[in-house]
Amino acid sequence: MRIKTWAWGLSVASMALLTACGGGGSSSADVRLLNASISYSSLDMAVGEDETVVNSAITYANVGSYASVKTDDAGTYIQNSTVGSTLYSTTPSLSSGTKYTMIAYGTTGAVKTTLLQENQDDPDSGKSKFLILNLAPDAGALDIYETSTSETTLSDAATVASNIAAGSGSGYASLKSGTYRFVVTAAGDKTDIRLEIPSLTLPDAGVSALILTGSNGGVLVNGMQLIQKGAVTNYANSTARVRLVSGLPTGNAITGSVGSNALLSNASSPAIGSYVKVASGSQAVALSVNGTAIASNNATIQAGYDYTMLVYGSTSAPTVTMLSDDNKLPTTSTYAKVRLINGLSNSTAGLNLNINYAAYASNVTAGASSTAQQIAAVTDALLTVTTTSTTLFTQTDTDIIANNVYTVFVLGDGSGQVSASLRRER
Repeated sequence: MRIKTWAWGLSVASMALLTACGGGGSSSADVRLLNASISYSSLDMAVGEDETVVNSAITYANVGSYASVKTDDAGTYIQNSTVGSTLYSTTPSLSSGTKYTMIAYGTTGAVKTTLLQENQDDPDSGKSKFLILNLAPDAGALDIYETSTSETTLSDAATVASNIAAGSGSGYASLKSGTYRFVVTAAGDKTDIRLEIPSLTLPDAGVSALILTGSNGGVLVNGMQLIQKGAVTNYANSTARVRLVSGLPTGNAITGSVGSNALLSNASSPAIGSYVKVASGSQAVALSVNGTAIASNNATIQAGYDYTMLVYGSTSAPTVTMLSDDNKLPTTSTYAKVRLINGLSNSTAGLNLNINYAAYASNVTAGASSTAQQIAAVTDALLTVTTTSTTLFTQTDTDIIANNVYTVFVLGDGSGQVSASLRRER
């Protein structure tokens, strides 16, 4: 499929630059707020020196009503509706008589905005203009594909946009109007699906934008379709990512699945499986050790999250716990994030993680994960895992690379053989 595009801009900075400076005097523009931050259930938008609230209590995936804003007094503040604190401030350049949507996105402590100018001419009948915005800061560059609603693969998919970096957008693509399936993947990898929208309608002779937003796990994305000067439709992700990790003593074989999704098959412990995408909701968990099934309850899987299902303890009656993994990128690109997961069996000792003698996790008990901490990028570092009295693991020449996420796994028999490793998650 050949897709015609109209230039729109390739970065968040250029989004604002598309708007011309407004005139002097009392000229005004119409601005509304779209809450695209999954971390904030309700946001306000205030304008002017006195911070007058013009959009109030805008819940996630909803858009406010247009408010008249003076073009020469356009200081804009995104505020937490609950406590009134300002999360982000900006001074956009507004053109008199033009409508805009201010999109607030990002996560706790890292809210950003971009300004969408809603001035596109309507296309001809049978056509639809479609813009993609990647406002998922932690997901990386993304590709977007279109198929019929009956397709279940990407073998015959049309590429709508490719390699859209975080904070950037495509041009407006000229597509046929109608209802289609859209699939978002990691750039260059059709097998790494981040979001699937089974049915999305492109308005006839209309203009809309697909806004891709972040998830709690950091890797999957959510979507919203905003009709120019119209309503927003939420296309929330319905999946999560789960991996199985076994901290059982060496030599035990583990098999596990969530719902219909196999996680590991007859893997020798200690074992660290890869993330597998699973449906959200209450899902049946099936586990076996050395061919013997383990009694297990259903797991409640929240959409958009990453999980480590950790098995540890006694081989005959192991403990199973579901850990929520924060795989969002560090808030500063020159830093990395690191955490410790204690999967030791037959040990009650709390574990400590030190890098170049600085503590990044303390007293992490068996079956628990530390909170991910940010660390300045470093090379040839000394990494140690200790209890109060013993050093369990030492690794020299450790490279912690900027803008990556790491987990230190400590697994196996805490009273005998211990397996420890540093894994780069992304």
